[in-house]
Amino acid sequence: MLADGALRFAFQKATTEGKITIGVLCVVSFFSWTVIITKTRQLWRARTKTRQFFDAYRAARDPLELFRKQEEYDGAPANEVYQIGAEELSYHLKNNPVTIAGRIKISHASFDTVRVALERAVGAAGLDLEKGMIVLSTAVAGGPFIGLLGTVWGVMDTFSGVARANTASLTAMAPGVAGALIATVTGLMVAIPAMFAYNFMVTSIRAFTQELDNFATEYATAIEHQYVDNRSMADELLDALKKAKSGEQNNLESVLP
Repeated sequence: MLADGALRFAFQKATTEGKITIGVLCVVSFFSWTVIITKTRQLWRARTKTRQFFDAYRAARDPLELFRKQEEYDGAPANEVYQIGAEELSYHLKNNPVTIAGRIKISHASFDTVRVALERAVGAAGLDLEKGMIVLSTAVAGGPFIGLLGTVWGVMDTFSGVARANTASLTAMAPGVAGALIATVTGLMVAIPAMFAYNFMVTSIRAFTQELDNFATEYATAIEHQYVDNRSMADELLDALKKAKSGEQNNLESVLP
């Protein structure tokens, strides 16, 4: 109650510039808490759905099993990476197939395209997780300075008033100083929660990003083992020469009577 009364008294004695500063800090605080609540929900959902996705993926024997079943894990960044990689792989299996012993696979060139798609998906997922963090970093760095600006301005007005009145009593100065200090208090109240939230979320996002990198490597390895033509370059060149020779022979037979 004493603190509430002190804050009310200080706000009433604040200058117009100080009240404007407090208003700006309130707007920053609103956006900061909006990001805190939104990102907390997003990270909690991402953690829950990612755990479910990894359980299902590692229980599958085929890298494309979840994709063919059309199982959805909305909110899991790893699932978004998986879906993009599976779509790219399915495209090359359909349009650029390599048949080996009755099995359809893809070439190393097609696999490089799949790997690039996975890297792009990991980057996009990381950017999505970091979206909005600039608001928290701005609140942490700018909140105290905005409050300090209001305080310095208020103290300057107080001393100017004292100088004009030619009185230096504590009774004359105390209300103005109290009204000036409330801007700094408000700035710290904005920055402190944002600082704790920012540090926690940055650590969580860093862990998610590392997890996505590891999953992309694991997924690419699984695709390479099951869907990539792992024959040597010499064998591939020999097959290409055989196909070219067979095509030339067919063309020659079509020309000869």
